[in-house]
Amino acid sequence: MKTVFIEDQKEIEAIIRECKTCFLGLSDDNNQPYVVPMNFGYADNVIYLHSGQEGKKWEMMKKNSKACITFMLGDELAWQDEHVACSWRVKSKTVIAEGEIEFIDDFDEKTEILHIFMAQYSDREFKFNAPAVRNVGIMKMKIDTLKAKQFGAKAETPWNK
Repeated sequence: MKTVFIEDQKEIEAIIRECKTCFLGLSDDNNQPYVVPMNFGYADNVIYLHSGQEGKKWEMMKKNSKACITFMLGDELAWQDEHVACSWRVKSKTVIAEGEIEFIDDFDEKTEILHIFMAQYSDREFKFNAPAVRNVGIMKMKIDTLKAKQFGAKAETPWNK
């Protein structure tokens, strides 16, 4: 089994769309990492997040807008030889995106983003009341760097190509 890079943009986007949770990585003033699971929306090379407009995560993003977001599909254990520890792997696909967080304050833009957000989880149409839109914190991260890998892939040999 081996690790392979995923280069196909459609496959990368399919991984993101299949995920229900992403992991947002931030750093505080002392370079202490902080990772938190979050729901998200995705469209046109942009990841959208939402939260309350206060708290540790909110303050960290305000001070340092650089972020890393990780997506992961799969958690099946696999091995080449069950008696050899180094041959064990978790079969999975991951996408790691890096960029800078931007806070969205415009009411209409926030409403549009909430529709993108909900499209990640449902085909239903939603309406958002004004207080809900005003009170939610909306952030977007345009993806600057994107890497994807598949772990535990079947190794190509002359007999299984």
